[in-house]
Amino acid sequence: MNEAFAQAVETINSSEGRLIISGIGKSANIAQKLVATFNSTGTPAVFMHAADAIHGDLGMMQPNDVAMLISKSGESEEVKVLIPLIKNFGNKIIALCGHATSFLAKQSDYFINCTVSEEACPNNLAPTSSTTAQLVMGDALAVALLELKGFGPEDFARFHPGGALGKQLYLLVDDLCEAHEKPAVNIHANIKEVILEITSKRLGATAVVEHDKLHGIITDGDIRRMIEKNVDFNLLTAKDIMNSSPKTINKGSKAVEGLSVMRSNNISQLIVLDEHQYAGMFHIHDLVREGIV
Repeated sequence: MNEAFAQAVETINSSEGRLIISGIGKSANIAQKLVATFNSTGTPAVFMHAADAIHGDLGMMQPNDVAMLISKSGESEEVKVLIPLIKNFGNKIIALCGHATSFLAKQSDYFINCTVSEEACPNNLAPTSSTTAQLVMGDALAVALLELKGFGPEDFARFHPGGALGKQLYLLVDDLCEAHEKPAVNIHANIKEVILEITSKRLGATAVVEHDKLHGIITDGDIRRMIEKNVDFNLLTAKDIMNSSPKTINKGSKAVEGLSVMRSNNISQLIVLDEHQYAGMFHIHDLVREGIV
């Protein structure tokens, strides 16, 4: 990683166009992976197969685009034909190449050296170490650009809304707790009412409230522990068995923050508050359904 690497990063970052990544053979496979990485980290990129490029796909190149050509030898016929065509368009060329004296390395504007001493293949033939080097240098470019652009978790979430990674970044407690009912009993409710509320709402707990103000929580575990004490249930109310210091989370918090609280306290549900008012219950099963746990 040298001055050429830094200049390549600056060139891509300052470009008003896209990064067009091309290669042939195994290098084309690496190019496709890098296109996905650049796109997901804020650098618009497009894959162009070197063989297809000289049969019409070169039309995807726009004046402000930057070309990145990937090749172990730098001497592939398709790549050698492609280089002068791109240069005639006036686009900058970045070479990820394994031979410093190759045609590609000499004709490129920025040569990023991906030379390896030998392949991992016992016959020193199948692209293994060389493709790994290409991948590593491409990822290094993507990460350098990511930092240069100030690309943060919120940006990442916008590009990954469907996967577990994106959900960890954008999914809110509100999105999950509003999907089910709000178990709640009055502070003076008898034990039968408490058990019926916990059973009917199927969240393993109920909030204890009065005039929408939260006073505590009763879980099915609290009921079991009370049974073990052989106390006369007929004399008890919700106030007698509730936990008056329940773990809570504010509406608008990220779901993964709730997961962290549940894990650190070894519990399976949290009370959700909206400006100190009881707003619902957040359960570990919600996170399981979303694939976050």
